[in-house]
Amino acid sequence: MSYLEYQVKSVPSGLRKLLALNWPLIFLITAVSAFGFVMLYSVAGGSMRPWAVAQAQRFGLGMVIMLAMAMVPIWFWRNMSVVSYGIALVLLVLVDLIGVERNGSQRWLDLGPMDLQPSEMMKISLIMLLAAYYDWLPLHKVSRPFWILVPLLFIAAPAYLVLAQPDLGTTMLMVAGGGAIMFLAGVHWGYFATVIAAVVALVTAVFQSRGTAWQILKDYQYRRIDTFLDPTQDPLGAGYHITQAKIALGSGGWTGRGFMQGTQSRLNFLPEKHTDFIFTTLAEEFGFLGAFGLLILYALIILFCVQSAVTNKDRFAALLTMGVAVAFFLFFAVNMAMVMGLAPVVGVPLPLVSYGGSAMLVLMVAFGLVQSAHVHKPR
Repeated sequence: MSYLEYQVKSVPSGLRKLLALNWPLIFLITAVSAFGFVMLYSVAGGSMRPWAVAQAQRFGLGMVIMLAMAMVPIWFWRNMSVVSYGIALVLLVLVDLIGVERNGSQRWLDLGPMDLQPSEMMKISLIMLLAAYYDWLPLHKVSRPFWILVPLLFIAAPAYLVLAQPDLGTTMLMVAGGGAIMFLAGVHWGYFATVIAAVVALVTAVFQSRGTAWQILKDYQYRRIDTFLDPTQDPLGAGYHITQAKIALGSGGWTGRGFMQGTQSRLNFLPEKHTDFIFTTLAEEFGFLGAFGLLILYALIILFCVQSAVTNKDRFAALLTMGVAVAFFLFFAVNMAMVMGLAPVVGVPLPLVSYGGSAMLVLMVAFGLVQSAHVHKPR
């Protein structure tokens, strides 16, 4: 044993784990969250209340949870994957029975001091379960039809419950995240090519059937598609939100109007300016450079997760870390595409920036799993 190895092994176990944490990832998560605090302060008109203080408190709690989870061996989280998925599935059923309804959607459970959104919990529980499943499944069975049916059922059950709330955005993220884990686990690309071809054929059939005797969608559903493709057709109705968001994005220019100087947010033209559309406020006040800076931070978070995954020899830990990285990418990619008019408005928050307790805490739990995988990977 070398002198350096002796010195490291002589350090208490808890301190060794703290030193082994992925500290650059922690710094990046904190930096992105700080972006969120600043923007929530701005949209509240220069006040820490009601959003910035609550978000900072949740971040502090989430950081404690993340560090605590990092100290727990990764095998424990592997064993807990089925339990976590089962609890999340039960909570989704309870949402259907006794959930709180807001704005036409029944997505929350009233826990007194806070509301819990079980679909957020399911996003991570599904990744854990699929990673554990493919860690257990021998590689030569990964692409066999029967063993593909099992993870599809794991994905379909919560997706159906979440879609019924209704929450199309979260459903899409679950299906996409689950499919990504299957692809990373080694499922043959032919299955994915078949699914993509079927989706393309379905979309083509939907458009080709318009105005015929075998029209697939209702007339009002086609009008919604028309409004998404061209919001100016209904600028004061269905196209209002995206029209105002585009105005905010464009008015920011290269450097923005200045902190707390965004007219779209200050004059309340922007819908949900502290949650789903907070990116447009950021782009209006800090311009292209501010928005690009946030994108760089997001890209670095994914880079450090991927680097940790590819150097991890534990299959479960590697799949789990890659799954979290893919899910995190989908979160901000869908949100940004949504507010720029590149995707339908489906209610996906901007990770670590948008106001929301369940989303913040679940993301910190996810990064706690990533840290546990990093700290306890085989050396």
